[in-house]
This record gives sequence, structure tokens and C-alpha cells, in this order.
Amino acid sequence: MLGKLNEKQIDEILAQQVTGRIGCNAEGVTYIVPVNYFYRDSVIYAQSTKGKKIMMMRKNPEVCFQVDDIKTIFSWRSVVAWGRFEEIKDSDQKQQVMQGLIHKLMPLADKPNNHPFHGITENERDIDTRKKLIVYKITLTTKTGRFEKS
Repeated sequence: MLGKLNEKQIDEILAQQVTGRIGCNAEGVTYIVPVNYFYRDSVIYAQSTKGKKIMMMRKNPEVCFQVDDIKTIFSWRSVVAWGRFEEIKDSDQKQQVMQGLIHKLMPLADKPNNHPFHGITENERDIDTRKKLIVYKITLTTKTGRFEKS
């Protein structure tokens, strides 16, 4: 049976998952990339270093976000949402987002205290300061979801 997810089910999936995909488009090029994130109040929060995704979203902040919950090939739920990218500049807000990411991701990490690339480490000096973390949010404006249940 195929069907549509309601708003509550869509929000549950977005809140439960930790990895989604951002689709961005700039200068005639479309790029889709997985990101770790957390979700709250119709906003996706994430961090990155400077690269293709960040450069494209800076040029065109209108993005698409997609996430799945797949049990089997015939039992899955999928959400596609559209929104607007915005870098978080305020240091207090950045700290709150990083804490939210740590809280969401670290239970799934094999060595939770040793991920300097993600800005997570016991020793701050382990973080490569040349790779400055960019903390951002995507405020979702439209969300849709589908499911299949066997």
C-alpha cells in the first residue's frame, strides 16, 4: 500500500533521522549531498566546512532536503522538503546548534570523543582551524512525505 504522510508523521521522521540529503542548484549545476543534522520547529540545523555545497547555497539559498526511513524495499517512509539556507553567525546560537548536533550524533559514533573534523573532540587544539566550521540552518517552507507498507 502506498500513501501520503501527514504533517505529524513528516515531523516525526525529520526529528528521528540523523542523515539527510541537501539538493542545491547554482549556475546551472545541481548537487545533492548527504549531511548529518538535527531538526526542530521546521528548521534543519547542520554544520560543514567550506566546499561545493556551501558555495552553491551561498549563491542560491533555495534548497531541497530529503530524508528516508527504510525498513525494507516494500516498507519505507520518505520526506522531501524545500526551504532556505542561512548561515548562523551569532556565537551563542552557533554553540547551541553544535550542542544539538553533538547530542544527536554522538550516541551513534564509535569513538564519541575523537571527531575533530566535525568540531567534536576532547582537546580543542585537535581541531584544524584552517577548516573553519560553518554552522547553518535550513528553514523549511514546504514539506511532503510518502510511504509504502507491505
